[in-house]
Amino acid sequence: MGKVYSFCSVISLLICCLSCQQPVRERTGSGKPYILATTGMVADMVQHIAGDSAIVEALMRPGVDPHLYKASQGDLRKILDADYLFYNGLHLEGKLASILEKQARVKPVLAVGDGLNGLIKINETTYDPHIWFDVSLWKAATANAVQQLVALDSTNAVYYQENARRYMEALDSLDTWVQTRINTIPPAKRVLITAHDAFSYFGRAYGLEVRGLQGISTMSEFGLRDVSQLVDYIVARGIPAVFVESSVSDRSLKAALTGVRQRGGTVRIGGNLFSDAMGTEGTVEGTYIGMVKYNVNTIVDALTEK
Repeated sequence: MGKVYSFCSVISLLICCLSCQQPVRERTGSGKPYILATTGMVADMVQHIAGDSAIVEALMRPGVDPHLYKASQGDLRKILDADYLFYNGLHLEGKLASILEKQARVKPVLAVGDGLNGLIKINETTYDPHIWFDVSLWKAATANAVQQLVALDSTNAVYYQENARRYMEALDSLDTWVQTRINTIPPAKRVLITAHDAFSYFGRAYGLEVRGLQGISTMSEFGLRDVSQLVDYIVARGIPAVFVESSVSDRSLKAALTGVRQRGGTVRIGGNLFSDAMGTEGTVEGTYIGMVKYNVNTIVDALTEK
């Protein structure tokens, strides 16, 4: 019988093989630190702060669900290469936890969601990790990130702080814009139904009732009872539209739509929202601010359509 190697054994072997390599800044001759962020949202934030003083890359590509993400060998190489690792935290990247813990022994591994006030508590030990959907909370996470970068590289402290100040001013403007747009939805129609429960911070911040067929994590399963309860709710409230998500299967919501139509109700897909991942790199939706604006416009247009 051949030998069977565990995932942890593979990781350990890769660490041994790659640990002797030179850091990226030395191999490329750029002299700039290589910062790897887990999600596109975190990478976008860190890039705004670091500017041209660092090479910043997102580990997870557009459309990748961070709840289910597993690192490939190529991804592990990037993780090992990175000078600094930034991640969301709050168990968003649950399957990366053991890798991040091991890397924290040899390099800075920093969670932008650590220590934030106003988190939504799921149970005694777990918080909702989708903090980027409340722009003011994401601004607080940005303040965390700039403090962490300044602590790592005090030489560029003033540069980082000025970049962060400009970015946080843009976030203040975005926060106001989002509330103004949401206020155009008639109060009775301010109900956001999505595939999984990623928008609780958004609903709390901007005044929408939010429901997701799956739980906080897409690792949770939905059952017939969940679908039946959502169908009852949509029919009773006369909800005109529900929303699918770019990084989550639409199977669950399609089951609910079928149930509504069987009950004689009318509901449609209002659009595809970016939830746990941003849009394609190089597009407007491939930035945090652009993603938020796209989502808000999609929601407002669908819920105000006559």
